[in-house]
Amino acid sequence: MLQAIGLTSTPRRDRPPAVDDLTFEARPGAVTALLGSRGAGKTTALRLMLELEPGRGITYFRGRPLHRIAHPPREVGVLLGDVPGHPSRTLRGQLRMLCAATGVPVARAEELVRTLGLTGLERRRIGTLAIGADRRLGLASALLGTPHTLLLDEPGAGLSVPESTWLHELLRAHAAEGGTVLYTTEDPKDAARNADRVVTLDGGRLVADQDAVDFARTRLRPRVVVRTPHAARLAAAVTQEARAARRPVEVVAEDGNRLSVYGSDCAAVGDTAFRHGVPIHRLAEERGGGRGTPAGRDRGAADGVRQAERAEGAGRPAGPATTPTGAGTPEGRVAASAGVRQSSAGRREAVGDGGGVARRPARSPLRPLRYELHRLLGVPSTPLVVAAVLLVSLTLALLLGRSGRAELPAVLTGWPALSPLPPAALGAGLLGAFAFGEEYRYPALTTGRGAVPRRPGLLLAKLAVAAVVALVLGVLVVAVDLEALRFVHGGELIPVPRNWPSLCASWLGLVVGCAWAGVLGAGVFRAAAAGVAAVLAVPVAFVPLLQKVLTGPSVRSAAGLPARLREFAGPQWSPALDRWLAGALKVVGQPAGVALSLTLTGLLCAYLFTGLRRRARW
Repeated sequence: MLQAIGLTSTPRRDRPPAVDDLTFEARPGAVTALLGSRGAGKTTALRLMLELEPGRGITYFRGRPLHRIAHPPREVGVLLGDVPGHPSRTLRGQLRMLCAATGVPVARAEELVRTLGLTGLERRRIGTLAIGADRRLGLASALLGTPHTLLLDEPGAGLSVPESTWLHELLRAHAAEGGTVLYTTEDPKDAARNADRVVTLDGGRLVADQDAVDFARTRLRPRVVVRTPHAARLAAAVTQEARAARRPVEVVAEDGNRLSVYGSDCAAVGDTAFRHGVPIHRLAEERGGGRGTPAGRDRGAADGVRQAERAEGAGRPAGPATTPTGAGTPEGRVAASAGVRQSSAGRREAVGDGGGVARRPARSPLRPLRYELHRLLGVPSTPLVVAAVLLVSLTLALLLGRSGRAELPAVLTGWPALSPLPPAALGAGLLGAFAFGEEYRYPALTTGRGAVPRRPGLLLAKLAVAAVVALVLGVLVVAVDLEALRFVHGGELIPVPRNWPSLCASWLGLVVGCAWAGVLGAGVFRAAAAGVAAVLAVPVAFVPLLQKVLTGPSVRSAAGLPARLREFAGPQWSPALDRWLAGALKVVGQPAGVALSLTLTGLLCAYLFTGLRRRARW
């Protein structure tokens, strides 16, 4: 059961709160509609339930608030607006990445692709999906964790009649297995036809909480819809005859040549039009939403009614419906219902009754390393950046080798004197900046938990993957440039330097450090551009400053540090370890190494500090 108690949003700029003291229940085994016109506070109410909006009140999901649920995606499935994710990611890649975030096997994604009618669209990019397929993908994302409760914001908006029918049959199958379904809608006929209970909002406050049958009887008012080229003339005639007969009839002029007649029927309106010689292009009885005075009808709801099919009362349409993907056929609906039943079975195993003490919610992927790999490899920007780095580095290496004035390390890395960083370091920093930058620009983890998670597991996964990518990129650049130089100039002109171990360590440390600077910079400032700026700040700002500091007259040398450490540690210190320590100190002691180390330390501290502040607010 979902229990919302006293939900009140924080008002902004001396305006009344979008949601004010909202209290209602959504029971298991039933579909509940949150009805209201645009701006009534429906979406804000959902965000308050999910703790995404600042305000007061609390929402219990089977007796537990969301911040006390260990794994929220396994208890609450959410769809707010469009499906979050990079538009260039494929449908299959998106679901597999979310499987790692939810902690479910990849087979669950394949199962939902079949049951939700997405077969054949697995390789399509998210940004190219039609609205029907996009909504099915959103439902698949919400159902990945086999949740007990579904919170959906306008799930049927923009869908065709067959697709909307299929959607509501799927929601009813989920409720029939004991789940709780709460969705928002602007259409009163949709609420009366597809929900078991209707909660009506107006101006952020609760207006009514009724069964669907009572709602249809008390809050839906029948009307006659007339379309005629002489709307004003017919409206005057109907009003005049109603006054003469002392009947409570009201005529409301809609857009264009359309009239809505309340308190009459088709026969009476047709007879009036015939007597006054008014041609009729359309004459039909409908049910529309109304509240307050008749003249103040909910026009937003009326617009939704005009788009819906004709329906009397609160009965639900029956019969097969056909969709482009075939999921609207009877066989497709049976398969979807079976998928929901399997989800409910898994849900009963995964989630208890909520009587025990819950752990702190996991606000990061349950399998962060697998999630990060799917995120990195699922977008075309990764291979494009790698290919651009190899091409630019190879071109610069050939140009520097032809001039003969640059040193061999600079030639192999494609690092001209005018560039602050070599292409490989810039590319590693850019890929690292994408690690958090894409999380904020195309959020995939924020559907049910708000801000991008800052748990240590996710950060360590991003740092580990960024380091591996940077190492591979650094080795590839040197190998490709070396082979190209040997092919062009001959192998005997490209000797191997004696200090190649320290050069390799410096090179790999530079690319890994730039990658980490990009990850942390984007994580702290919430943008990929900030991550790239953090990478460029090392050679542009910090290295020149440190060169002045490290070359000052009062600087002391650390040349004898390994020997002093060996004396302190005892006689077991081997000479080989002495050489390695001296080499490591030499690499780290360079201005670029010191500046990069200080930058990474500062960014890490800032990342942890902002994460602690956010956790304190929660």
